[in-house]
Amino acid sequence: MTLFEFLARRFAWSLGVVWAVVSIAFVVNVLIPGDAARLVAGPQARPADVVHIREQLGLDRPPLVQYARFWARLVHVGPRERPRERPRERGGDHTSCAVAIPLGRAAVHVDFGKSFQMRQPVVDVIAERLPRTLALALAGMLLQLVFGAATGVLAATYRGTWIDRGLVGMSLLGVSAPTFLIALVLQLVLARELRWLPLDGYGTTLGEHALCLVLPATTLGIYGAAYYTRLVRDEMITLLAADWVRTARAKGLSASRVVLRHALRNALMPVVTAAGLDFGALMGGAIVTETVFRWPGLGQLSVNAMLNRDSPVVSACVIVTSAAIVASNVVVDLLYGQLDPRVRDARAGGTR
Repeated sequence: MTLFEFLARRFAWSLGVVWAVVSIAFVVNVLIPGDAARLVAGPQARPADVVHIREQLGLDRPPLVQYARFWARLVHVGPRERPRERPRERGGDHTSCAVAIPLGRAAVHVDFGKSFQMRQPVVDVIAERLPRTLALALAGMLLQLVFGAATGVLAATYRGTWIDRGLVGMSLLGVSAPTFLIALVLQLVLARELRWLPLDGYGTTLGEHALCLVLPATTLGIYGAAYYTRLVRDEMITLLAADWVRTARAKGLSASRVVLRHALRNALMPVVTAAGLDFGALMGGAIVTETVFRWPGLGQLSVNAMLNRDSPVVSACVIVTSAAIVASNVVVDLLYGQLDPRVRDARAGGTR
């Protein structure tokens, strides 16, 4: 199987997964009690106003009609540039679209509709929030892997010593502690007492963005590193006792080369699997961490959208999250072939 065939199959499978997840989210959103039109109009609105808003939002249509209109609008062909004024004169309302693939004078558009509460295109809201969530997810994942792998290798190398017991105890404490507790401790020590970092928020300049990112990323890093410490330690202990590792040592290889070059590379297989799933989950928004630090990402957005019954925003968040999880799984599969040639050879032989 060539790389192109592998990616084509995974892309087709990914579309099916995203469709299933979004469909389930749509059904749940329809079944949940509540009236989005009433939330938009306000508690003091007249019944006639609520009916009018419900018609404007298309909520008076049957659920199957709403479902069909959503998918028909999601991907379609429209003008190359998104019109901002008088859309009807340009051949339809494309003001809530985003250009995905240019096609000469036309383009393939992605359209999540307009938010019920914010009254603006959802693609603009997602485009604003997605880079912030991506930055937090990347920073948190990097800290998790660096701290977790380093402490796991160190604990396995000094197995049975006070170093091993201390690191295992710290990892157990990190796994047991709730995320909000870690966040509050970091805020108290580093922000309030030492005043090294901002307490929360996002800032206005690039430098402020970076400073505001440190505490939430460290919170995710500490929490996730505790898990990776135990995972890497257990894998390394098993590998260091293997016959081929003893053979490598008998050939005169240095201890550091045996541990880092041979054992650690094989121990990364389960780590890559777990990291792919964790990164996809982080792209869905670290809800607790974003809330504590007031980080304006997708997690905070999706929670507010669910509470306000803002179905266009909910659907967009579900699509972005499921696409991120699927994409991370594809990357994991590609990394398998780089870490273990046997996996790559098995794929190549699958079509022979």
